[in-house]
Amino acid sequence: MTENKTRIETYDTTLRDGSQAEGVSLSLEDKLEIAQALDALGVDYIEGGYPLSNPKDAAFFTAVRKRGLRCAKLAAFGMTRRKGVSAEQDTGMKALLDSEAPVVTIVGKTWDLHVREVLRVSEDENLAMIADSLALMVARGRETIYDAEHFFDGYQANAEYALRTLRAARDAGASCLVLCDTNGGSTLAQVARTVKAVAEALPGVKLGIHCHNDCDLAVANTLMAVRHGVRHVQGTVNGIGERCGNADLTAVIPNLAVKYGYDVLRPGTIKRLTETSRFVYEAANLNFRDNQPFVGAAAFAHKGGMHVHAVQRNVHTYEHMDPELVGNQRRILVSELSGASNIAATAPKKFGLADDRDAQRKVLQRLMELENEGYQFEAAEASFEMLIRKTLGEKWYRPLWTLDHYRCIILRRDGGVASTEATVKLTLGGRCEHRVAEGDGPFNALHNALCSALRGTHPCVDDLHLMDYKVRVVNTAAETAAKVRVLIDWHDPAGEQYFGSVGVSENIIDASWLALLDAIEYKILSEGEKA
Repeated sequence: MTENKTRIETYDTTLRDGSQAEGVSLSLEDKLEIAQALDALGVDYIEGGYPLSNPKDAAFFTAVRKRGLRCAKLAAFGMTRRKGVSAEQDTGMKALLDSEAPVVTIVGKTWDLHVREVLRVSEDENLAMIADSLALMVARGRETIYDAEHFFDGYQANAEYALRTLRAARDAGASCLVLCDTNGGSTLAQVARTVKAVAEALPGVKLGIHCHNDCDLAVANTLMAVRHGVRHVQGTVNGIGERCGNADLTAVIPNLAVKYGYDVLRPGTIKRLTETSRFVYEAANLNFRDNQPFVGAAAFAHKGGMHVHAVQRNVHTYEHMDPELVGNQRRILVSELSGASNIAATAPKKFGLADDRDAQRKVLQRLMELENEGYQFEAAEASFEMLIRKTLGEKWYRPLWTLDHYRCIILRRDGGVASTEATVKLTLGGRCEHRVAEGDGPFNALHNALCSALRGTHPCVDDLHLMDYKVRVVNTAAETAAKVRVLIDWHDPAGEQYFGSVGVSENIIDASWLALLDAIEYKILSEGEKA
């Protein structure tokens, strides 16, 4: 890592630019909770939204003032005044001031194409719109940031005019001029060349960068801009945003802080990066991206036997940094590609496999047999532990109950709503438990019936909560008769853990049942060992 104590400001626009992503719709409460998470992460600016665009964004600024932010500055986003209207009379300007945000970010046109074709005003009028809007905000005591929309395209088309727009913003009192790659089409060379030219043309001005990801270069372009003089970076958590998204701050921040050694965030808060990433995914109702650099579940995961063996000797052999720096963790995966070293590294220490090569080989052989049937254990910790227990024999596993049968009935009459009823009959502690339960679908009904049968003896079954349920066809050639793999993610608040379980069958209900059994048995046996 290169030591560099230069301060780089971080400006998060997840709540505005990020919410424009397809499939993302944040409630007011979502926005408030994300703002608090970003504040805890240590970003310098949080852009709350465009108060004129919708009632929810306007309400956010009122609500966030009541909750308060500990360190981050709150920014309201808006456009320059309309043509033919004074800044003082413009409704957009009034909405920005009414938000009472201490920071205002104004976006203006810097590409002469947009001035002609979109605004349909003269170039001089556009300059006046920029200057008037920013001057009003500065006069009202707001820290004012200028977002130069489509700057890289505008500079390439008409460099002289693009620079005039920046000078208009500077002269009106902007604290930072942000160069925006709004179309996301700029190359590294173009960004480097343009930022360098702007820095030379406007010495002493603080420059920022705002990149979209349409060429998958948003993070790289952001880093390139910083290397050529930018000191203010904008982006979103997980890179969410319109079209292909924005620069991903979960990659920008650690690259700047860890790789280049810049002063970013507040001391120690970068450890919250993984936690913040996952919180935003959940709040936005988006699936985690396992292979996401730095914060993804697979970012520091090792599967190949040679890799695992090397990492056990020296973690630097296959890791570019310590995952704990960003709040992530190392994971050793198990699969048919694994060697015995993977089994030894992955199995909980309580099983004593580290020095038992015979046991390692037995577990590995069983793992390979099950993977040949369609199982995968990389994200199914509960099922992997149950595999180990059953393979090692009576010392570690004895059935907790004997299943007589389960049955699931779905009834749907023409024009009606489907109803589901499940029956579970098992022998537990020498007595018969025969339970019937209804549910919202077959899996819910089976879960309810099984927990009803076990609850009296094992009340801990109620601690488990389903977080995600995924189905994958194993052998597509069999078409509708294909095997399916069901992977279930569970949350156990009492045990303060998340884990997965997996089941495989030609019958999707039976695959779900097998995954459910592994999770329930894993929970009960773990509780028993604690006692």
